Amino acid sequence: MAAPTWSRWLVPPAALSVHLAIGQAYAWSVFKPPLESSLHLSGTQSALPFQLAIVMLGLSAAFGGPLVERNGPRWAMFVSMVCFSLGFLISALGAATGQYWLVVVGYGFVGGIGLGIGYISPVSTLMKWFPDRPGMATGIAIMGFGGGALIASPWSSQMLSSFGATQGGIAEAFVVHGVVYAIFMSLGVFLVRVPREGWRPAGWKPAEKNERALITTANVSARNAIRTPQFWFLWIVLCFNVTAGIGILEKAAPMITNFFAETATPISVSAAAGFVALLSLANMAGRLVWSSASDAIGRKNMYRVYLGVGAVLYLVIALAGDSSSFVFILCAMGILSFYGGGFSTAPAYLKDLFGTYQVGAIHGRLLTAWSTAGVLGPLIVNAIADHQEAAGKSGPSLYTTSLFIMIGLLVVAFVANELIRPVNPKFHEPAAAAAGKNVAAASQGGS
Repeated sequence: MAAPTWSRWLVPPAALSVHLAIGQAYAWSVFKPPLESSLHLSGTQSALPFQLAIVMLGLSAAFGGPLVERNGPRWAMFVSMVCFSLGFLISALGAATGQYWLVVVGYGFVGGIGLGIGYISPVSTLMKWFPDRPGMATGIAIMGFGGGALIASPWSSQMLSSFGATQGGIAEAFVVHGVVYAIFMSLGVFLVRVPREGWRPAGWKPAEKNERALITTANVSARNAIRTPQFWFLWIVLCFNVTAGIGILEKAAPMITNFFAETATPISVSAAAGFVALLSLANMAGRLVWSSASDAIGRKNMYRVYLGVGAVLYLVIALAGDSSSFVFILCAMGILSFYGGGFSTAPAYLKDLFGTYQVGAIHGRLLTAWSTAGVLGPLIVNAIADHQEAAGKSGPSLYTTSLFIMIGLLVVAFVANELIRPVNPKFHEPAAAAAGKNVAAASQGGS
């Protein structure tokens, strides 16, 4: 628990130390080619650790959310550090001995648990420290997850160049990752604090009645939250927004190459890699910029932008075809910024609807939408592209059907967002009971 003089601005760096580390998941593709060549794997097999890690992220966040709320952020960050780092060490053993199943279990299963617990570990704490700017606070932390690959990708590539893309070299790189990330994440473990009961930012007073109808002053438990239509509408919103974004992100380089392969200005391999970097920057920037903007215009309005404008951007890509690479890149960056913004705005949206009482646990259960989208988005884009290619088509025709499917999903999500209303008071916790449980949770958060 924080001392009276503790600065709340030390908490976002604590959260960032965890999110920048686990954001390495977005750089898994760096290990795919050396694993395929050294262990004789197919592309599908080399993707298994990443796919399992994303599935475990959603599942561990959902089932571990109540434990995070009960035991506090320090416990959660420590568990995340142990699982994420141990996952790399198990993977190192698998790479060194040629037992690929150990890489899948280590990085995908054990490391995936670290991803899920680490992802939700700072959420409710940040919103308690920043009740005046919850969107900005969660945006700072979750921005780290989007930006983790910008650090991990060149770092991992350099290690593989130094150690070699052999079984032994991959194992050494995994060991270095596990040790360094353990040290880096431990900064968050030791730095994080929870505010004392009744603490408020200087000069800020909670409104007795909020101007925005969706913002509640009551609290809803995680158990009751999943009984509300609001939770499931928001689940659809997040799932389809992520599906639309991850569909481009997962296949970014081959997509832009295929789109303009038959034009007078085809996209080179290096330019395609630059496009991927631009998408990563847009993903990262959107997590902070758009979630901060949601503090001013409201979460519902912000998701109207993500979903409505996102659908328009997809339509522009579909109609423009291969006529302009500039238009394609600009629209894709917009879609990926909305993809990132959707992640970082979701916790604040949950706080508006359900209060801060068990928002971390509710957020964990909402992240099962991410697990679903992580399978759905790549499946739609890849399966349709493969089918079109088998039919002899090329260029934008490989992706046109996928683009219109994404537009349809975003329209469905837009309607779901419009259906979100204030939570029925019958789901609210009694004020005295919620306050008592919050005090107990804070006292278990450590010192």
